[in-house]
Amino acid sequence: MKNSSKPILVTGAAGFIGSQYVSYCNSIHQSVISVDELSCFQERNEHKGINFGTIIEREKLFEWLNVKKPSLSAIIHMGACSDQSVKNASYLKKMNIDYSKNIWDYATLHKIPFIYASSGATYGSGEIGYDDNEDLIPKLKPLSLYGKSKQEFDLWALKQEQKDSHPPTWCGFKFFNVYGFGERHKNKMSRSTVLHAFVQIGEVGQVKLFKSHRPDIAHGEQKRDFIYVEDVIDVINFAIKKPIHRGIYNLGTGEARTFLDLAKSVFKALNKQDNITFIDTPLHIRDQYQYFTQASMARLREQGYEKPFTSLEEGIKKYIQKLNTFYSNKI
Repeated sequence: MKNSSKPILVTGAAGFIGSQYVSYCNSIHQSVISVDELSCFQERNEHKGINFGTIIEREKLFEWLNVKKPSLSAIIHMGACSDQSVKNASYLKKMNIDYSKNIWDYATLHKIPFIYASSGATYGSGEIGYDDNEDLIPKLKPLSLYGKSKQEFDLWALKQEQKDSHPPTWCGFKFFNVYGFGERHKNKMSRSTVLHAFVQIGEVGQVKLFKSHRPDIAHGEQKRDFIYVEDVIDVINFAIKKPIHRGIYNLGTGEARTFLDLAKSVFKALNKQDNITFIDTPLHIRDQYQYFTQASMARLREQGYEKPFTSLEEGIKKYIQKLNTFYSNKI
């Protein structure tokens, strides 16, 4: 993506994907306006060295926009409550639906390209597969309130398009299991299994994985579509540069891998012998647990995105190298 003289506005800029996107913008000298809770910019060690440009308090964003009236090249809306264990429906409505609608409306009014984060959690247990055909979105049954909030916004966005009330270009990405540097601040239930494994090996030399509570799937053979965060950033850049004119797309690798594959790859990256044990999946998340996810990536490929995705082994190797460098082997 060529840098623009006009800044990109990034919500959730102090979060995982948002901060890594801002870091990328730094590398190409693209100016940014970063939106999030102010305390988050100061408290997260992995953000040291990132230039967040102009920083705006999340709750004051629209007041600031109305006063400053900045000329923006794009809005990258990554801000959300991403904790799938949250049970407060009104909070999720405020954070994941209402706030997103307001940003969409602003982008529409001012004719600003708009990209937002949806989620693979919208697919629930995958009863009808993981195809991002938009005709199937109303039929999806998310297992968590978080997934439901993301689906509700997806459906709302499609309705706005039917009303011809939408940004000049727009797309949502259903992120699958994103992992990579910059996620350590997240709630423990929201961190990737790669980070959990790295921490556990450093502390006790062992990785604990959830048991399978289904007779047809062995312990550790649960599968997810794990995608490295640098691939996510690359796709976002592609969507802006091409641009992708509209639509909601999957963003995974298209290849499901087991949790055993993941754990063994972390041990290998650390040059340590495998030591894996299994624990019961906590009851409070057991009914929301996805045993298999695998993104269908055909529609994004049809848009012209041809770059291969990073393999799980290579992504984990890169991630562990960054963690070791940043923390100097101290967990």
